[in-house]
Amino acid sequence: MFSKTFAVLTVLLSAVSHLSPVFSLPVEGLDASARSILARATPAAPHFVAYSDKWINGENGPPAVSDIKGFNVFALSFILTSGPADQAKEWVNIGAAARSKIKAQYAAAGIKLIVSAFGATDTPTSNGANAVNTANTIAAWVKQYDLDGIDVDYEDEKAMNKGDGSAEKWLSSFTTQLRKELPQGQYILTHAPLAPWFSPNKFGGGGYLTVNKDVGSLIDWYNIQFYNQGTSEYTTCNGLLTTSSNTWPKTALFQIAASGVTQNKLVIGKPATTSDASNGYIAPATLATCLKDAKAKGWSAGAMVWEYPDAAASWIKTVRSDSWPV
Repeated sequence: MFSKTFAVLTVLLSAVSHLSPVFSLPVEGLDASARSILARATPAAPHFVAYSDKWINGENGPPAVSDIKGFNVFALSFILTSGPADQAKEWVNIGAAARSKIKAQYAAAGIKLIVSAFGATDTPTSNGANAVNTANTIAAWVKQYDLDGIDVDYEDEKAMNKGDGSAEKWLSSFTTQLRKELPQGQYILTHAPLAPWFSPNKFGGGGYLTVNKDVGSLIDWYNIQFYNQGTSEYTTCNGLLTTSSNTWPKTALFQIAASGVTQNKLVIGKPATTSDASNGYIAPATLATCLKDAKAKGWSAGAMVWEYPDAAASWIKTVRSDSWPV
């Protein structure tokens, strides 16, 4: 039913999309449901995203907000086609009271709490998972456990490398159905593609350029994995931002934008340490310079890291120091 409360909420959500990450909006007159939607509203760029998959002895849910100060999105990894695992499973296990307390603390600190799907071990297309049914199941889980949205960390390389368009079709169907269940502006929906998947003419189905063409308008931003793609790939500011190698042509940040992907949806993803990825590491102070250079050219998407606790408040403080200081 369209109510006065919903009309007010619509105006507020529209305003949120044009504001900086730190803002204050009136909520008088909104019911509990409307307040909940407003609390989940998709934040404006820049996005500073940390993934968490690693088990930490003695933990009981996500870290204290002070431990991740400087990040504004925290991704629990992973929910799989078989159900929640690792940090997503822990989110279930801590119970409703703890979840409610943590969500309130994160909201007060301006940090969105989302879940990441699939990861490197889950290959839904190759394993024959139905895209629509999988989206329905995962979206229901997001809503049941009161999260702010979902990240699609699809790494089914077998399907993508097959070159018949099956990976792209699966991703488009999956994303379309997720958006039906998790409306834009009310829930975050991001993807975390491998950077080479944006290379023109490298993949028979078009890779993520096809995904972006088909459903990019439904995706809030891309947490791009500029790592694990070769020892010398994306390891300098020039290679990361301006000109990629001949192995993965036209997949540096501004080259991807030149291929038609919205520039300020391109979040730079890097490993926290050399042990968090096979290759692609850039020291935080150097990465800070890269962000500064990109910002000077009009980019404002932000940075992503794999993973907490190897990257925490001190890591992101350094990375943001030359562009968006904490």
